[in-house]
Amino acid sequence: MARKLGGSQYQVVLLDKHNYHQFQPLLYQVATSGLEPSSILFPFRKIFQRYKNVHFRMAEVLHVDPTKKCIQTSKGDLTYDHLVIATGASNNFFGNAQIEKRSFPMKSLNESLLLRNSILERFEGALDKDTSSSDPLMTFVIVGGGPTGVELAGTLAEMKRFVLPKDYPELDFDHMKIVLVEGSDRVLSAMHPHSSERALHYLEKLDVEVRLSMRVKDFDGKLVYLSNDETIHSESLIWAAGIKGNFIDGIPEEARGPGNRLRVNAFNQVLGLDDVYAIGDVALMESDLKYPKGHPQMAQVAIQQGRNVAQNFKNRLTGKKLKGFHYRNFGSMATIGRNKAVVELPGRRFAGFFAWLVWMFVHLRSILGVRNKWIVFINWVWNYFTYNLSLRLIIKRKERG
Repeated sequence: MARKLGGSQYQVVLLDKHNYHQFQPLLYQVATSGLEPSSILFPFRKIFQRYKNVHFRMAEVLHVDPTKKCIQTSKGDLTYDHLVIATGASNNFFGNAQIEKRSFPMKSLNESLLLRNSILERFEGALDKDTSSSDPLMTFVIVGGGPTGVELAGTLAEMKRFVLPKDYPELDFDHMKIVLVEGSDRVLSAMHPHSSERALHYLEKLDVEVRLSMRVKDFDGKLVYLSNDETIHSESLIWAAGIKGNFIDGIPEEARGPGNRLRVNAFNQVLGLDDVYAIGDVALMESDLKYPKGHPQMAQVAIQQGRNVAQNFKNRLTGKKLKGFHYRNFGSMATIGRNKAVVELPGRRFAGFFAWLVWMFVHLRSILGVRNKWIVFINWVWNYFTYNLSLRLIIKRKERG
């Protein structure tokens, strides 16, 4: 939205607690040592260098006062004429404090790097134990059978077959287990059942244990407790099982909808606030007849809403009629590993090698920066032929003493 308003008569101030945009769909590849972090990041200031009317401030929004049209940030207060909330979503642990404390989520770069360090540390630790006691270190339980969980499970399975035995020849990788737990009766439940079946077939072919119609009740750091009273000995619970909107303090409580999302009208205006808008994962538009429970929390929805709201701001300047938002579903996709993917486009579904190529093309096209596109492409090509990227590094942050 900020890019679309670049060069317009509006003064645009973009606030974010980080100074970079992150391409979230590939965070799992950072977590599994497939990509370096910088290849999926792009600095905000570089994005807006050519727009004199767009300003960036690295700050965290703490509170909104809609009556005074003022927001409180970690860098001070800021007044606004129009406020657009695009805070996205964070992990939803459904009130389970133990899981929140001990599991590994993957919604940010920092969380992905922590997961990468932890995965590699598990194998370093397994070298110091006998075969039987190393099993919990080499067992990874992934909660959530959506695209993130499926893609992560497939990548770990390929690491088990082709990468990790080279790094750790002393370990017996027959003892490594990858368990995917999904609460519904199929993986990729938002896609067509045929795509779900293909994805399940690919996962089983890679020796991933898939537990359907099952939930994780608890995790104590050593044991994963399932809803059927089964337990799994594992020290690694990876959480990809739900999200909730990032609600900002000060927004009227009546605007809060299910999933912590902000109720908006067809123009993305927050309920009861004419000059406050919400777009993307945090927005809940219940007025769309096709999506009475809100649009899917996907990148395409966020991008289209950002463009539509920006165009409406331009229309205000010229006196044109405002346009309500209508989502155009261009399809969905997921990859399960090399040559294994499922793609759904309007009127067509396919899987396998061609679907995998389409998945790569779409993601490369979406990454910001020509340099980043080339780096990711070269990494993928090199990994395709060698399975041996040298990114398996345990890099920890040094704390000030």
